[in-house]
Amino acid sequence: MSLIAPAMADRLGTWLTALSSLDDASPATVTAYRADVTGFLAFMGDYKGGAAAPAALRTLTITDMRAWMASERGRGRSARSLARGLSAVKSFYRWWADHDDFDATPVLSTRAPRFQRKLPRPLDEDAARAVIAQVDLQSMEPWIAARDSAVVTLLYGCGLRISEALSLKGRDAPLPDMLRITGKGKKQRVVPVLPVAVHAVEVYRKSCPHDLPPDQPLFRGARGGPLSPALVQRSMRAARMQLGLPATTTPHALRHSFATHLLNRGGDLRTIQELLGHASLSTTEAYTSIDAARLLSVYKAAHPRA
Repeated sequence: MSLIAPAMADRLGTWLTALSSLDDASPATVTAYRADVTGFLAFMGDYKGGAAAPAALRTLTITDMRAWMASERGRGRSARSLARGLSAVKSFYRWWADHDDFDATPVLSTRAPRFQRKLPRPLDEDAARAVIAQVDLQSMEPWIAARDSAVVTLLYGCGLRISEALSLKGRDAPLPDMLRITGKGKKQRVVPVLPVAVHAVEVYRKSCPHDLPPDQPLFRGARGGPLSPALVQRSMRAARMQLGLPATTTPHALRHSFATHLLNRGGDLRTIQELLGHASLSTTEAYTSIDAARLLSVYKAAHPRA
């Protein structure tokens, strides 16, 4: 693999720093983008017959881009992963072209490979309630059972990501009727809190043996440290096995269930988008496909010859 020229490495480093500090990208996103763009630049250096230097990389053509994509697919990279990699490359080139004033159209106009979007796997309403009830029964320690029940109630009742639920601080409880959540990309949204979620968190808070200072995590592990997402996932896994539910019954499935059940009850996509904190409506539109699939299943059951 060809080396990346120092001048190019400097540009990449500057972009990644800006991505982290100015755009509030998560560490995981920065790591993934670094790997994607570094691999792309190294490939282009080899493909062009020399080090990956700015002069050559500013004049890439559509043919060059197709060669990279063909190489990636040839070594077994999935269409979904390649689309993500291309997005990272475009993001870098958009920034670079803006700073160095060159035409990056061949890179920016490259089409991503088509792939089938994976639809979320929501639980039905009875199963979602059963999971929450089962989680509440699984620990020998009453306060830990109350903690796990409170977390999964927030995932299903408020549509939170597991990271969002575990980022709540002591000052957030008792939970208000409307809760301000900071999600991906530091984007803030306000979500309504159901009385059942307020109650679940209060049962946990009053039984928790550890101090819960205002600026410290609300949810704690057995020894008092911040609660790990792995423990919530383990609790969900135990619940689904007890209930005979599929392996797709994960903490994130409760968030999907929240959205799908709202849609089934007549919620509109734009409102659901805001509640979930999706940056793009197209992400939320996946739930329309779920609803359509459910209706088609019901139709086929009622009309087996159709």
